[in-house]
Amino acid sequence: MDRQKIAVFVVFALNGGVYGSWATRVPALADQVHAGPGAIGLALLGASAGMVLSTTFSAKLMARIGARGVMIIAGAASAVIPILLGVAGTVPMVWLVLFALGVGVGLVDVAMNMGAVLVERRTGRAIMPVFHAGFSLGGLLGSGGSAFAAAHGLDLTPHLAIVAAVELAILVAVVRWVPGESQPQSAEPAPAGGAIPFRRIALWLLAGVALCSAIAEGATADWSAMLLVKVHGMTEGAAALAFSAFSVTMIAARLGGAWLQRLFGPTKTLALGAAIAGAGLLAAALIPVAWVAYPGFALAGLGLAGSFPIALSLAGEAGKRSDGSGGEREIAFVTGIAYTGFLAGPPAIGAIAELTSLSVSFVVIGLVGACIAPAALLAHRARLRERALHLPVG
Repeated sequence: MDRQKIAVFVVFALNGGVYGSWATRVPALADQVHAGPGAIGLALLGASAGMVLSTTFSAKLMARIGARGVMIIAGAASAVIPILLGVAGTVPMVWLVLFALGVGVGLVDVAMNMGAVLVERRTGRAIMPVFHAGFSLGGLLGSGGSAFAAAHGLDLTPHLAIVAAVELAILVAVVRWVPGESQPQSAEPAPAGGAIPFRRIALWLLAGVALCSAIAEGATADWSAMLLVKVHGMTEGAAALAFSAFSVTMIAARLGGAWLQRLFGPTKTLALGAAIAGAGLLAAALIPVAWVAYPGFALAGLGLAGSFPIALSLAGEAGKRSDGSGGEREIAFVTGIAYTGFLAGPPAIGAIAELTSLSVSFVVIGLVGACIAPAALLAHRARLRERALHLPVG
């Protein structure tokens, strides 16, 4: 039994569970603060803003206390902070709580991906998508628990307090096996001569892969039901099943992602996934047959499943030193760029839909997903050039 692998998988699931637990109680939260869709939408941006901010200092924090330390402190904070949503009485208070939660979740996100990279290095196996399947499973469990709580009239505070107690207990149980030692104090530069991330073309291209994936995934989550109701004439209940199909195939593909990556390699896996995702999204948008949307979104989940985790795995590898350390800065950089996709993608797609139509907006999403393929191929070539040229220290 690989305890480190299990421990990191559990941390991914816990982080997904935090999100799934509070995000699905937004209607109750809106009623609590007497906010309409516009006001609560602005409040929700607090979480995204906090996540983006966390990536600016997460690498330095990991260098001081290690990925394990960040996962422990930020993980505990992320479990407890949502309880404050139950006592928030105004939209600004909700924004502040979600901002703090976003910082905590963002720190855990970067640290757990660093922990996953350390497991990959130790085992010599590319298994990052499997860990991200843990996040998706945690999100499903969290949202399922929220649905149960809402159906039985459980208020936000006791519901989120129960979630926090469970999360903390599980975190304490697995934390001893979580990898993530601090960086050694050696002066050895990172690969590419120690060039800082924003000066490395390869990292910008990997960030582009993660960004396109984030835009396509976030927009699908927010707008798929609207497309099926407004364009295809489905009921809300039937439309919700489309995102379920997207989520289920994404989890399944991530669980099998290690096998696919070993079979095709990371670059070909990204390119193949982009083609599948683009085709699925375009089919859902352009074929005027309602039931086609289900396999269309299922294909999108299948194709996008590996994009984000593989991009982070390659970013961590791009920062690896000969002693096995390094990668924190590179993972934080790529994650920060990707978060902007989750932040700006859904509103941008909404604006396109307002100016044109929902069908056109999903054509754009499909094209964005397809852009993962050229970005992955160019990133591979850029990494080969870096190894050949040994970029000077930045």
